[in-house]
Amino acid sequence: MKLTLKIWRQDATDSAGGFVEYPLEEVGPEFSLLEALDKLNDELVADGREPVAFDSDCREGVCGSCGITVDGRPHGPVANTPSCRQHLRSFDDGATVRLEPFRSAHYPVVKDLVVDRDGLDRIIGAGGYVSVDAGTAPDADSHPVTHEQAEYALDMAACIGCGACVAACPNGSANLFTGAKLLHLSTTSQARTERGTRAREMAAASEEFGPCSLYGECVEVCPAGIPLSAIAGLNRERLREVFRRRAN
Repeated sequence: MKLTLKIWRQDATDSAGGFVEYPLEEVGPEFSLLEALDKLNDELVADGREPVAFDSDCREGVCGSCGITVDGRPHGPVANTPSCRQHLRSFDDGATVRLEPFRSAHYPVVKDLVVDRDGLDRIIGAGGYVSVDAGTAPDADSHPVTHEQAEYALDMAACIGCGACVAACPNGSANLFTGAKLLHLSTTSQARTERGTRAREMAAASEEFGPCSLYGECVEVCPAGIPLSAIAGLNRERLREVFRRRAN
């Protein structure tokens, strides 16, 4: 199959950017979007032209680094699927596919399809970790957790931090991301000692992003399938800390 890739090119954050069209031939429907970009870059380098900059790491839907906007939708046409697992079979032969970086005022473009997602790191830095000494690896039964609690914690821990939720939200809210991190840690035994402090600090850090209006676009693009209830969980954790006024 053949495609025309219409790609956003931008030299630096303070530079003006624009779309450039590149024809791409002899690609198969089994190609991922990133493999198509790899092939295009090989051709650009062979022609002595500058390759397209884009982020990628694991290419298995785990690391969250690959996010781009495809035809106006974060990650691409298949719902709840990261960019690295979107395939060309989703497009018609001969189609023009528009690729651009995640669009959000909180994601300045670094170069081409690469954006700066440090705002998400600042939320994690505010409390998205366990700072107490958890000791050596305990036996599995030393901290009793029900099966339902363990499954719930794993569901929330599935967030890969790609930031598509922010890019999809009309307000640029990071509440789905923050709620998933809070609910994951509030469910685990060692992390509960900082539950209140964590809720206060992470909620405050997330305020640099926009407010949530519960539109739900974030859920439709989330590769981890984080449910909308994570946003309610963020508000619940914050209220819990307000009433208790305690670190835990």
